[in-house]
Amino acid sequence: MKNIFKHSALQKFIMILITYAAIQGLISAGIIDDYLQATLATICINIVLAVSLNLITGFTGQFSLGHAGFMSIGAYVCAIITINNPTAVGFIMGIIAGAIAAALIGAVVGLPTLRLRGDYLAIATLGMAEIIKIVFLNLEITNGAAGLQGIPQFVNWTWMFVFTVATVLIITNFLKSSHGRACISIREDEIAAESMGINTTKYKVISFTLGAFFAGIAGGLYASFFFFLKPDLFGFLKSVDVLVIVVLGGLGSISGSIIAAVLLAVISMFLQSFSEVRMIIYALLLIILMLFRPQGLMGSKEISLSVFKKLGLKSKTRKEES
Repeated sequence: MKNIFKHSALQKFIMILITYAAIQGLISAGIIDDYLQATLATICINIVLAVSLNLITGFTGQFSLGHAGFMSIGAYVCAIITINNPTAVGFIMGIIAGAIAAALIGAVVGLPTLRLRGDYLAIATLGMAEIIKIVFLNLEITNGAAGLQGIPQFVNWTWMFVFTVATVLIITNFLKSSHGRACISIREDEIAAESMGINTTKYKVISFTLGAFFAGIAGGLYASFFFFLKPDLFGFLKSVDVLVIVVLGGLGSISGSIIAAVLLAVISMFLQSFSEVRMIIYALLLIILMLFRPQGLMGSKEISLSVFKKLGLKSKTRKEES
């Protein structure tokens, strides 16, 4: 079993390296220009946001509409630190500080609000995000409604890729642990989980805090790549955008969140030339997808290397039979 695990882990590591090297090669060759790099950055940020929200909503079953608020905390903290310390060390400190600040706020907000369920929890988290937005609108250090400009740009494809892969791996490993299984049991049946001795409030707060932590990282990446921030960027619609990715990919599927983030970014990119009807076409595509696939693209399933191996074995047996 250990050899199988090592072999699978090695294959995943090689695939990750190939993906990174291929895209880096295209960037170095000038095939991926600045516009496509911005699209890549958007995809990576949305993957981090969607996977972290899926942990809260898809795996723990807590309907949250406040993810943009945690993203804004990470963005502003990282931006302020990097403006005052425009070095690579300052950037790393800003990312970490922003993520920790978002996690702390997530824990403080989560303790009282996560006793609520369903629509009541969604309203509470939405209110929390709006409060954070108004605070940033009125703070002098954030330059109010005018926002922050001239943020040092440290994020490139390498940083984006590292943080995105790290987020996916950490959350995936968390879900495979006993803590992750406890979160999933809460989603399936909270009363049954409590009767089995699981502290549901504790695991809800852990899930919420971890999701907020990675939302803070996404915010820091956004601030450092796009080098401009204003509170309106992190409003209600941003939380809805992330929720759309999670639902479209499939609640309870990390692979689904990744696929949906890439798919929606590509669709949005190709619809740029139809600016007048872009949002109408975008909305219609989403409606059609959800009508014919209401459980999302992946449902609660994951893509794994074993799936491709099985498909390969099936094709071989069919050839042998024929």
